[in-house]
Amino acid sequence: MGLSISGTSVLVKPGIISGGSITHECPLSRSVGYYLEPIIAIAPFSKKPLNLTLKGITTDDKDLSVDLIRTVTLPHLQLFGISEGLELRIRKRGASPLGGGEVNFLCPVIRQLKTLNFVEKGKIKRIRGIAHAVRVTPQFSHRMVDASRSVLNRYIPDIYIHTDIYKGEDSGKSPGYALSLLAESTTTAIYCAEAVSSPGIAPEDVALAASRALLSEIRGGGCVDQKHQCLVMLYMVMGSEDVGRCRIGKLSARSIQFLRDVRDVFGTTFKITPADSNDPDSEELLLSCYGTGFVNSNRSVA
Repeated sequence: MGLSISGTSVLVKPGIISGGSITHECPLSRSVGYYLEPIIAIAPFSKKPLNLTLKGITTDDKDLSVDLIRTVTLPHLQLFGISEGLELRIRKRGASPLGGGEVNFLCPVIRQLKTLNFVEKGKIKRIRGIAHAVRVTPQFSHRMVDASRSVLNRYIPDIYIHTDIYKGEDSGKSPGYALSLLAESTTTAIYCAEAVSSPGIAPEDVALAASRALLSEIRGGGCVDQKHQCLVMLYMVMGSEDVGRCRIGKLSARSIQFLRDVRDVFGTTFKITPADSNDPDSEELLLSCYGTGFVNSNRSVA
């Protein structure tokens, strides 16, 4: 990769994704989730299994937190046959602005993705969550749990929110707290939401924001929430040479642009139809496409 003298253009020569053991210190302008999202998409196609350590901010209000990546993003990879050896370990937490967190991402290599056929969203059977607090009183985590339950218990009784409290060096360099929530359906569809602390915001307000955001995601329907639409669509395009189908809720602006990018890069277009033609008010869509049959040639070289 090379950068021009003027700094206005970048030259990139695509090559083999090598994998192996890598450690990187992430800039504090974004959390490690910003860097993990694209890495997760390409890591299964590397030459060697990836053992990646990222250091920096583990949770902020811009990107997916490491909690949601571990509990929601990675299970989406299992839909395409990526499971054994797939793991994200949170060694240290780091809140904004000084970070100090550390995570370890392990990803196996595969030859080819499975075709997805995920059209039944099912009914919500349980809600799980993680309330974490660093360099603040542990009571903040318990206050978030109580406030979240005051909203979610009206919806479903099976709720468990874990309080994750880090102390000492493992708690990073800045104080902060956050609540990450996920709801799982009877067909393994997962919806997620989170809220992060900011100056002057009480733990109860953080919990209420996360709880209402989760209910909003559930109301949107589909088998994939808005935060993971792009990842699922990418893997559908790269899947085996067969027709893949997935039911999703309303497309986000990012997903709409991603569909344009897929058309330009892969030459693949999706067939998009209403998921429920009998319900004119439903915003759920049924996406289908023919996989390109991408094969991990890097793996055969190893």
